[in-house]
Amino acid sequence: MAHKNSDPHELSHLKSSCLRYCVKLRYHHLILHVFFLAAIPMLLESISSTHISLQSVFVRISVDIIKPNSVSISFCFASLVLLFKTRPRNVYLLNFARYKPKSTWKVSRELFTDMAIAVNIFTEKNLEFQKKILETSGLGQETYLPEALTQIPPNPCIAEALNEAKMVMFGAIDELLDKTKVKVKDIGILIVNCSLFNPTPSLSTMVINHYKLKDNILSFNLSGMGCSASIISIDLVKKLLQVHADTYALVVSTENITQNWYLGNDRSMLIPNCLFRVGGTAIMLSNRSSDSSRSKYQLIHTVRTHKGMEDKSYHCAYQKEDENNKRGISFSKDLIAVAGEALKENIITLGPLVLPMPEKLLLLGSLVARKVFKMKIQPYVPNFKLAFEHFYIHAGGKAVLDEVERNLELTKWHMEPSRMTLYRYGNNSSSSLWYQLAYTEAKGRINKGHRMWQIAFGAGFKCNSAVWQSLQTINATLEKNPWVDEINNFPLHIPE
Repeated sequence: MAHKNSDPHELSHLKSSCLRYCVKLRYHHLILHVFFLAAIPMLLESISSTHISLQSVFVRISVDIIKPNSVSISFCFASLVLLFKTRPRNVYLLNFARYKPKSTWKVSRELFTDMAIAVNIFTEKNLEFQKKILETSGLGQETYLPEALTQIPPNPCIAEALNEAKMVMFGAIDELLDKTKVKVKDIGILIVNCSLFNPTPSLSTMVINHYKLKDNILSFNLSGMGCSASIISIDLVKKLLQVHADTYALVVSTENITQNWYLGNDRSMLIPNCLFRVGGTAIMLSNRSSDSSRSKYQLIHTVRTHKGMEDKSYHCAYQKEDENNKRGISFSKDLIAVAGEALKENIITLGPLVLPMPEKLLLLGSLVARKVFKMKIQPYVPNFKLAFEHFYIHAGGKAVLDEVERNLELTKWHMEPSRMTLYRYGNNSSSSLWYQLAYTEAKGRINKGHRMWQIAFGAGFKCNSAVWQSLQTINATLEKNPWVDEINNFPLHIPE
């Protein structure tokens, strides 16, 4: 089961924050209903007893309602004030930054194969197996691995892992602070997610120490939550920003490769070696209304689906040791099927929130026919292209992208950011979604009002979604991201 690393005080504070958030939402709904129950009868009485003109309505309200019903009006006014005070706060994404490793970290397929041969661990059959995976996985010739793995012999020690973490996280955060001009003393929430590397002190503490963040910052370090952890972090930030006013939140999403390269011959554990690469993202969010005009996006929905109660889902991406005590991540043959089922469950929750009414009715009709009348029909797949302009699917591998493209009936254009990210940067775990968004920005495809859907899959098994809306048209010529210097070379044709 995925877990979260935080001290007891932070866990207690988080539970308290979530409880306060739920209470405020319930109170918001209560006040809304009370106000309308009190105000509507008075307005109807006023309008029905005078001429239907705007001026006469206001006069009648002042004469017949305000004076004889001052107590009621005071109550309604107070209710309105409390209503607006307790309404859910908007969550804005000011900007985000992606780490682009130095060119000396580039690894072609041929260099990867030479490196695998040089360690003199893998059997001939497994060397051929890895070569085949590389050729069919959708990865290109310029992905990145840390120097600790490319040197002979490899040196996957803690010091090298910490060095990788610092370069990735600090590189992304430095660029983000430069973009947003947010002062470190104004950051009130910090969340760092990295699944497999969990040092002591934690990665979040490393960030606090390096940037000298304030001593009362709400800090969380998420580990073991797989490639969907970035959306989990965003969801956690959304809840925290409902109970902490005028706050900036920094989210750092990454994965650490140095100590997680498998040096054994179990084929199910060799696949991650071929897919995972270096990457990381830093994201700045805010609930300040004054930031709406300078923010890129607004968070609209987050939907989380967890299938961990099912043994097949729980074991489909599993960290373990092989018969020779070599540690790695095992991918089961059920992985793609499990991902498809988790996506369907997630769609059932997300669909009613985002789809236009005709699609909602068709989806409802399909569910009723199958669940209530037990009709043996295929589930209706809503046309999400009517709800979103852009789709960003976790670049876990070609097979994952093929499955989502088929299930959602997406076009090659919709899949382009995901496939090009996989080709250029490989599987960056939780940060891959943000390389995809940066690709679309660099292409100049995002206009004000555009809606986008991020879909992430992770061990457990989890499928998480985030829905954003663009608050401005993105000018590609002003963007600074890893794609801008080479965006004209994409899209590329990727052989099947």
